[in-house]
Amino acid sequence: MKLSVVIVSYNVRHFLEGCLQSVEKAAEGIDCEVFVVDNASSDDTMTVLPARFPWVHFSANDENLGFARANNMAIRQSAGEYVLLLNPDTVIAPDTLSQALDFMDAHPRAGGAGVKMLGEDGTPAPESRRAIPTPWVSALKMLGFDRRYYMSHLPWDQPCRIEVVSGAFCLLRREALEQIGLLDEDFFMYGEDIDLSYRLLKGGWENWYLPLPITHYKGKSTRKSEFRYVHVFYQAMLIFFRKHYSHLSIFYTLPVKAAIYFRALIALIDLLRQKLHL
Repeated sequence: MKLSVVIVSYNVRHFLEGCLQSVEKAAEGIDCEVFVVDNASSDDTMTVLPARFPWVHFSANDENLGFARANNMAIRQSAGEYVLLLNPDTVIAPDTLSQALDFMDAHPRAGGAGVKMLGEDGTPAPESRRAIPTPWVSALKMLGFDRRYYMSHLPWDQPCRIEVVSGAFCLLRREALEQIGLLDEDFFMYGEDIDLSYRLLKGGWENWYLPLPITHYKGKSTRKSEFRYVHVFYQAMLIFFRKHYSHLSIFYTLPVKAAIYFRALIALIDLLRQKLHL
């Protein structure tokens, strides 16, 4: 088996349908299996789509287990030489999968690869290339200087070494996964791709950006106007920071932790303001 595609879905039946249609076309000629893990959606995902896509391995959780845990469930069942973690709110261009696999075959130290994610308006998403949020990079980003975090110096039209592969399209070499381990289930949602990418780098593997297009209807599985989003997002930042940088001096860690809490507070205030004006 060459490729295992893993998609975790939550209340996005319409987008998942379009995603699977694009995967079916892009996977033509590839020895490929596809897994969809539904995290207790309240829509009609599991009553409609299994019959429409009988070649997909569907499974449904009784509760929302989070992104990392649901992905790991399918990865453990899969058999592909490569594993692609794919968001359900994406559409893959026809040649993207085959070209990405060709690149990985030609670069045996490539542990992970991401692609050029395009927004609905066709604009490349900056999170297609990201740096590890070290205390210095995090501090700059918190202050609004995000060129280093988004690796803005890199060209969009050439393959480039990057540090973080986005979880929206994260192509992984199984050999690398077996060495470093699966996604860290301490992360419910957000941050697990950063953690995984960092562990790949520490394990001696390379992470790459490939100028191959997908469309990402960003955030359709989450509602960023909700308190839960704010809580989960900033909690993920704290988990990553505690896991990888707790050994640093308090003079480095305290300002970043304070900035994370401050940004979370500002986000909550904005949410309350929006609700009061509804």
